[in-house]
Amino acid sequence: MKLNKVTFFAFSAFCSSLLASALPSDMKQYTKHESKNATMLQLIPDVDFNYNVLATMANAPYQGSDIGEILVAASQIKTGDFESFYQAYYDLATRVHKQAEAIDCKKHPVSARNAFFRAATYYRSADAFLHGNWSDPRITLLWKQQAGAFNKAMELMPIPGRRIELQADNFTVPAIFFKTDRPGRRPTVILGNGYDGSMEDLYHVMGEALLQRGMNAIVYEGPGQPSVRRYQDLGFIPEWERVVTPVVDYALSRDDVDSSKVGLMGFSFGGFLASRAAAFEHRLAAVIALDGIYDFSQTIFRQFGPDLTKLFEAGKKNEVDEEVAKVQNNPNVPSTLRWGINQGEWSFKTHSAYTFLQKTKAYTLEGIVDKIKAPVFVGDGQNDMFFPGQAKELAEQLGGRATHHLFETIQGAGQHCQVGGYVLMNQVSLDWLEDVFANQTKRE
Repeated sequence: MKLNKVTFFAFSAFCSSLLASALPSDMKQYTKHESKNATMLQLIPDVDFNYNVLATMANAPYQGSDIGEILVAASQIKTGDFESFYQAYYDLATRVHKQAEAIDCKKHPVSARNAFFRAATYYRSADAFLHGNWSDPRITLLWKQQAGAFNKAMELMPIPGRRIELQADNFTVPAIFFKTDRPGRRPTVILGNGYDGSMEDLYHVMGEALLQRGMNAIVYEGPGQPSVRRYQDLGFIPEWERVVTPVVDYALSRDDVDSSKVGLMGFSFGGFLASRAAAFEHRLAAVIALDGIYDFSQTIFRQFGPDLTKLFEAGKKNEVDEEVAKVQNNPNVPSTLRWGINQGEWSFKTHSAYTFLQKTKAYTLEGIVDKIKAPVFVGDGQNDMFFPGQAKELAEQLGGRATHHLFETIQGAGQHCQVGGYVLMNQVSLDWLEDVFANQTKRE
């Protein structure tokens, strides 16, 4: 599981190096780890694999993983070898799953629950680099395995999570409702992931933290995201309000939800999706963007070299696809770059890099940011490798509606999506949310 980092920047920079014979200086971190400039603990040489290992470890505070067993798995991963990444995590997942099944869940429900949660996480992690081959049966098999383990874990919660399917216009929105143990109508936060992460991930990122604070949590997925891409064969859509509005409808239909205190959180690319939805869904009391993104497409194209950009702007589809294929099919290219292409084409449902890039141009808040009415918490990782400057741009465009918070590297939360610093991330963002809800109560 990659917790939704978007590595298009790296891929774009590499294409630039192919065509313009120069890798931008701010992109050199993607191809070589320099210890003197390190801003992230380097456990294994492969930068992208290392990020994924840290992202999985980051779930540990909320029962989504355990550090020691991940370190053992990481030692089995070979630089640039997607199959070794799969095998290391699949072996770990099956081993932990067997441990979970062997526990007497009636006598030791907490132990069984935590083991099932960890197994589910590791099955998702094993899937991370498989999307270059859409017909790989493991893509579906792993998802059934992770969902099965996650379901068993939810059954052992004090109040079991409930899976639901919500009707949108021409698709359905899978979601899970997690109910707090506090009585009455409670504040509720809808959690959405981004480019590659799952709704199950979000329970460990923020869902449990919300339950601890007496709030309900709803996690969901839309087109382009794991279960909808697999089972409904739908790629990303820019009109994300079509996804979020049915979830808001559902939340407001429940007698344990305070209709005046419904928030929306977007994680990674989900920070853009949540902001986009909030421009049209005005029943939201607050929005949390972790991290903030104003213009997804702009961020990608800014990293392209002039030659490839000119080819794209001239409509040279075949030429663009051919140049990108040189990266995509070269096993010697850093895994970050190959994954960025594979995941982009898979999640946007196209085998053409040109078409993928064309589709991304619709993912901007330009012209609609003024429609956002709710207050927005804009998270910003000091050393965000994937969306540098985007959070600040979103905050500036929102003006007084935004609270911009810089998560610093020295705090251990300066990476994209605050990987490794979820406890601090939740402390800051959810304290802000509680204050927003409290001020709203005073106004009422």
